Order: sequence, then structure tokens, then C-alpha cells
Amino acid sequence: MGDLENIAIERLKAASEMSLQHYGLPLVITDSGGKDSQVCKELALMAGIPFEIMHNHTTADAPETVRFVRQEAKRFEELGIQYTINMPTYKGQRVSMWSLIPQKLMPPTRLVRYCCSVLKETGGAGRFITTGVRWAESTNRKNSRGIYEKSSQDKERRIILNNDNDDKRMLFENCRLKAKRVVNPIVDWKDDDVWQFLEDAKAPVNPLYAEGWCRVGCVGCPMAGTKGREQEFSRWPKYKGLYLLAFRNLLTERSNRGMFVDWQTPEDVFNWWMEYDIMPGQMDIFDLVEEE
Repeated sequence: MGDLENIAIERLKAASEMSLQHYGLPLVITDSGGKDSQVCKELALMAGIPFEIMHNHTTADAPETVRFVRQEAKRFEELGIQYTINMPTYKGQRVSMWSLIPQKLMPPTRLVRYCCSVLKETGGAGRFITTGVRWAESTNRKNSRGIYEKSSQDKERRIILNNDNDDKRMLFENCRLKAKRVVNPIVDWKDDDVWQFLEDAKAPVNPLYAEGWCRVGCVGCPMAGTKGREQEFSRWPKYKGLYLLAFRNLLTERSNRGMFVDWQTPEDVFNWWMEYDIMPGQMDIFDLVEEE
């Protein structure tokens, strides 16, 4: 673990220097309440760099995660480190998962993940942020995420560095564009590396892991699959009720707009969303997408 820790710390130190140079502000550590965020926060402490912490409250996280985040905010604030909890907004108004679904006129799905962009990925604009993204989590992340990243609406101007000595490193460091920049210091860590580090550091972790949960994201997230969501709704049944209420409001909004679908009840929407009894010829996801 020694080499991995040292490399990750050096990445954080480099990102900190660039953040102070280009933005005149400390590095921002994003905190989801999960294990990877916890590693990044502990590494930032070990690195001795100035940093802030930011959490985006999704409104659909498990109660245990919400409480854990609040405990972490208190812990870091007592260390003199700013910890900001952002409440989600959409079109200038406060929003929750349950009010967002009717506005989007469809449930969030694996293909149309509007919930992530509105509830999870806001904040940090024009700043240098740290995330706990790791290549081991998915093939897509292995192919699309790097150690250092610079965002840009122009794909040609987006920079992704996949190793610490990339030829683009100087271009990245010297670029004056005030876009969001990202460092993923543990991008090459495996799950075992994460847990070993947290154990050695004696760092607090989300209590849901002790219950055997492998992920601590939004309850009902389509990325968890049908079986995973069934387990979540069994553990937190009130969330199923909140989704059904949102689906009822979704049907009302579509009806008010003259946008009729095959669904008759919130339960119909729920069954489609959970991918129960989906037959060839049934409604296609892209028939539902809101025209912005």
C-alpha cells in the first residue's frame, strides 16, 4: 500500500498547487458518503494540503448515509476544514428526486440518468475537484476517466491524462481555461486497496458497509439492477412509496400536457422502471424523453 498511498498523495499535492495557481482557491474534495470518498479525504489530510469538502445532497440517499455525511461534516469542521452540503436545484428552484421525476416526464433509467447530472454532479464549477473514481469500478470508467481531467464543452479541448507522466501534462498544467478540473487520485486502486487503507488509517466508514452493502448510492438507482433495487426497497420501503408518488405525479403531468402513454397507474410505471415483464414491442425509453 505504501507506493499507492505515496503516488495518490503526490497527485493531490500537484492538483492542490494547480488549484491555488489557476483558481486562487483550495482543492475541493467531493464526498458522496462512500468508501472511495473517505479514502480521498484521509489522503488529503495526510498530504497536508489546504482543501475544502463538498457533498451534494441527492435527497435519495439512505438515511444512514445522510447521518454519516453530517457526522463527517462535524468532524472536519472541528478540524477547521470547510465542509459544504449543497442542496439540489433545477431551473433555479429547489428540487428533490421526487419533484424532479414529474418535471422530466419519465423515470430515471440507466440510459437517461438525468438524476445524476441534476442531483449529484452539480457544484464545483470553475474549481479543481477531487473524486474517488476508480478504473476497477467499470469498463466505461477505465476507458473514459483519467488521473487528471479538464472539462470543456468542446470535446477537442477536453484533456484526460491516464498516467502520471503523460505528454499532455504540461499542456494541462499551463492551460488558463477556467473550466472545472478533476483529479482522481485513487483511480488505479482496487477494492482491496481501498479497504486495506481505511483499516490501516482507522478511518470512519459509512455503517451500511458493516451491514454487507457493497454500494451506498441513491436508493432505487437503476444502475443497481433489478435485484439490487429490490433489496434496497425491502430495506427502506418508504422510498418505494416516494417513487410511486413521483410516478403518480408524472402521469398527471403527462396527461395535463396531452402526452399519453400505455401506463395507467403508478404501479405500471414502477413495473416498467424495474424491468418487470418487459416484452418486445413495449414502450421504448426514447419515446419518453422530454424535449427540452
